[in-house]
Amino acid sequence: MNQIRTVACFQVSGPAAVEANEERQLQMLDIYPEFARRGPGQGEDRVTGTYVEITTNDAASGLFGPIFDETAPIIQAKLAGRLIGQDPLAFEFLWDVLYRGDRHARAGYEMMAISAVDCALWDLRGKILGLPVYRLLGGPTRQRVDCYASMLGHSLDPGLVRARARAMVDQGYKAQKWFFRYGPSDGLEGMDRNIELVKTVREAVGPHIEIMFDCFMGGDASYITRLCQRIEEYRPRWVEEPVPPDRIYDFAAIKRATRVPIASGEHEYTRWGFLKLLQIDALDVLQADPDWCGGITELVKICTLASAYGRHVFPHGHSLFPALQVVASQSPAVCPMVEFLLRPQASKQALHANTAWPENGSLSLPTRPGLGVELDPAKIDSRRDL
Repeated sequence: MNQIRTVACFQVSGPAAVEANEERQLQMLDIYPEFARRGPGQGEDRVTGTYVEITTNDAASGLFGPIFDETAPIIQAKLAGRLIGQDPLAFEFLWDVLYRGDRHARAGYEMMAISAVDCALWDLRGKILGLPVYRLLGGPTRQRVDCYASMLGHSLDPGLVRARARAMVDQGYKAQKWFFRYGPSDGLEGMDRNIELVKTVREAVGPHIEIMFDCFMGGDASYITRLCQRIEEYRPRWVEEPVPPDRIYDFAAIKRATRVPIASGEHEYTRWGFLKLLQIDALDVLQADPDWCGGITELVKICTLASAYGRHVFPHGHSLFPALQVVASQSPAVCPMVEFLLRPQASKQALHANTAWPENGSLSLPTRPGLGVELDPAKIDSRRDL
């Protein structure tokens, strides 16, 4: 019988031009002036990524990354030992063993480590069976998957916003998301700047393109309620992560107070975390991240929950490859599209042999077995086992 032989993490790096962010988004720490003043960051001429690889006694291997550096020690010290000698195809058993193995595995870095291992195991299963992961999950449900352009790191200068928003339309994207820079600490002047961003994007793209706006947990219920009431006329598809993720009743209060749909979930974990949000009618859109919420195994369950409550799932775009596989296996009525973070994806895929980049606003379905994550040795000049 095929058995898991090794679970290992390693880090690779290579030369690649990474553009500096032109602007950073609103953040939770912005209530403190010494943190709010920090700039958007610097460009780099190298990319470094951490990956997890799982092999079997039949020499098959599954790969996933880049993952958060903080999860690698957890994978190797706490999770690997529970996987060695196990059947790699027994995904329900393996997920449950990892989840039950530590009382802190319900959230945070422990669940992020489980998520990374789960994604690598799905890559391994696809390679063992010779199929893309979406076929193992029940797909395909479509021939191409639509993307929305996520504009993290782009300048909020009105002239540049107008030009780039229009450029995304010209490239075929039917939806795009921009990131608010100002929050409660910036007062009504900051709120006016946020509103001006919404107005500028809507005027640039016209009436038939969906527009979304991300608060990145930087608001509070009162501020966001007032903001939503003032931008309602521009018909945003959603306002995202308006408050920190643990404040689930604030989400529900905001949702009751506005007709602007409310989205969140990239910082939520497992089906049980999302069930609480659904039970109190806190969200219109769920944004579980397969690299954080519990992996592909758990994201599929979250999609089932969402469908029972009549909610959409737009997986967070941090990990494009597993998100694309899951969306390709789900009904478009549940998962309409994937998020494509233009700037971050350029660096995340810089060391890969196979890149996934939208054409006319959509991605073709992967054809290779597994997830499609494959490193290119020609792009790598350094490797270090962790």
